[in-house]
Amino acid sequence: MLVVIKGAGDIASGIALRLVRARFAVVMTELPQPTAIRRTVCFSEAVRLGEAEVEGIRAVRACDAFQAKKCLLRGMLPVLADPEALCVRALKPDALVDAILAKRNTGTRRGDAPAVIAVGPGFTAGEDCDAVVETARGHCLGRVYYHGSAKPNDGVPGVINGYTLERVLRAPAAGTLRARREIGELVEAGEAVAEVAGEPLRAAISGMLRGMLPDGTPVTAGMKCGDVDPRGAAASFSLVSDKALAVGGGVLEAVLHLLGGESDGRLKGDGFL
Repeated sequence: MLVVIKGAGDIASGIALRLVRARFAVVMTELPQPTAIRRTVCFSEAVRLGEAEVEGIRAVRACDAFQAKKCLLRGMLPVLADPEALCVRALKPDALVDAILAKRNTGTRRGDAPAVIAVGPGFTAGEDCDAVVETARGHCLGRVYYHGSAKPNDGVPGVINGYTLERVLRAPAAGTLRARREIGELVEAGEAVAEVAGEPLRAAISGMLRGMLPDGTPVTAGMKCGDVDPRGAAASFSLVSDKALAVGGGVLEAVLHLLGGESDGRLKGDGFL
């Protein structure tokens, strides 16, 4: 089966890993200038760098739907700079997954593909999509709703070692981000890990810098720029998170449930190319 995923950030990348490992053909779409924080586990980096690898899966930037099909046949995961997912019209996927995580529906409609699956709040299964996958941490993380909606966003990150909002790094002003530290490095509370318009962006807690926007990224005041994992050296910046894998498992369930696990064989024949 062919699945198009809208978004290529950390959660979307966890979804892609689950689907690719389950032998699905996957195409991802992203913004021309991705804003993913945990870049080492995001296929969105393929848009910025031309290619990216996450847990052994290689993604490459594709300029259009035709090139994306050629990448699939070569065993690569194509990522298009296509924020409106216009490629869906040409690709005609078996399933469409909205993993933008905008907390609202930015244009996905039920009927855009035989199976339309939305991730997180802002959607209602049975109305604007066929299924919704829960993204809120807790007992229902990764659960699939075939009727109704996911939990509303409360704006509070998941708890790690007792820390929530303290983990998030936000721009102190509008301007251009100038990174001082790299993802994977250990930082101390109060340390300036970047600066914006001459103002330091300081870590509120000690730990591992698990995410940071690329150096030179334009930001607005208060914009999320990175995050610190208080587990320090015990944290991982090269493996997708437990949350991303759980949500990916929910999407995999939804695709198989809605489509019955049957492929129409378009990838290698019947006019797919």
